[in-house]
Amino acid sequence: MEIVIRASVMFVLVYVLLRLMGKRELGQMAPFELVSLIVTGDLIQQGVTHQDFSLTGAMLAIFTFAAWSFAMGLVAHRFPKARRVLESRPVVLVRDGRLLKSNLDEERIDDAELAIEMRLAGISSLRQIAWAILEPEGKISFIRQDDSGPDPRYGAEAETA
Repeated sequence: MEIVIRASVMFVLVYVLLRLMGKRELGQMAPFELVSLIVTGDLIQQGVTHQDFSLTGAMLAIFTFAAWSFAMGLVAHRFPKARRVLESRPVVLVRDGRLLKSNLDEERIDDAELAIEMRLAGISSLRQIAWAILEPEGKISFIRQDDSGPDPRYGAEAETA
């Protein structure tokens, strides 16, 4: 039972830390950030199992993390108010060709990072962008000026409605 309690405490700690770190895909992480996550994983294991090297202890810790992840996903799905706390929301970074500097600062995205993502999307100028949205999973979606029909927050369904 001690492992379940330790795993629960560590799950909450990791969840809060990852939320504070912001939205980043693994491919966008600096090498130091990636190494820090790997080291954090080892430290979590030590804290959860308290040097219990048994297969049962490891399985119990993994099961506890999986159960908490499932429970939080279920709560977020069933209760929209809880979703606002448990999950990230899309953030608009560019609107009608203008940078929203406060949103970029809040998400700790600098002009160079945005420029890289624009080039990867085949966009050469801010004037071409109707919307640039940082999605909850960390990817930046671009909607070009000539593509901007329905509100991007509602997806393809908005076109048929």
